Amino acid sequence: MQGRFTLFSTAALMLALTACSSTPTRFYTLAAAGGSSTSPATAKATAAMPAVAAGQTFIEVLPVSVPERLARPQIVVRTDDTRVDILEQDRWSAPFNNELRDALASGIANRLGAVDVTRGGRPVNQPVYRIIVELRQLDAVKGGKVDASFGWTITRSDNSASSVCRLAVVEPASGAGVDGVVQGMQRAVANVADAISADVTALRAGKGGACSS
Repeated sequence: MQGRFTLFSTAALMLALTACSSTPTRFYTLAAAGGSSTSPATAKATAAMPAVAAGQTFIEVLPVSVPERLARPQIVVRTDDTRVDILEQDRWSAPFNNELRDALASGIANRLGAVDVTRGGRPVNQPVYRIIVELRQLDAVKGGKVDASFGWTITRSDNSASSVCRLAVVEPASGAGVDGVVQGMQRAVANVADAISADVTALRAGKGGACSS
C-alpha cells in the first residue's frame, strides 16, 4: 500500500512539474515598431521643433539608471499600495535598464536623423550630445496606468553647453493583461524620446534646453 501511495505521489509531482514547465515565457520590447513613432500628445510639438543648420548630429546615450527593483528581465507591476508582482513568465527581451536605453537611443536617433556613437568611436572635430537619463519612478498597473518620472542631462562636447530636464508621464494601460502595460510603457518612452530630441535640437541651435527642469 505504501509503495502504491509513493508511486501515486511521484506521478502527481511529475505531472505538476510538467504542467509548470510547459507554461511559455513571453518576451516583450520597449522599442516601437519601426523605432520612430511619436506619441499623439507630442507629435505637434515635435513637428514644430526649430530648424537647425545642416550637418550630421551625433548622440551618446549612456546606460540608464533605474530603481533597483526594476533592473531585471522580469516585468514588474504594482498590485496595490504595498505590493508589487515580479512576473516570471512575462519578461523584457533584455534587462529592463538595457531595454530602456536601447529604446530611447533608437527613438532619439530616428527623430533627429542622428548617429548613436555610444558603442562606436567618437567623431573627430564634431560635437557629440552626451545624454544621461535616469528613471526616477515607475509604477505600472494592469488595466490601470503607467506612471513614470524621468530626468536627464544633455551636454554638448565642444562647448559644454548643457540642459537639465525632467518629465512626468502618465499613460493608460488598457485591458487586464501585460500587453496593455507594455504598450503604455512604449508610449511613455516615446514621450521621453520626443522631449529629449527637442532638447538636443535646441542645444544644437545654440539655445537653452527645450524643457523646464
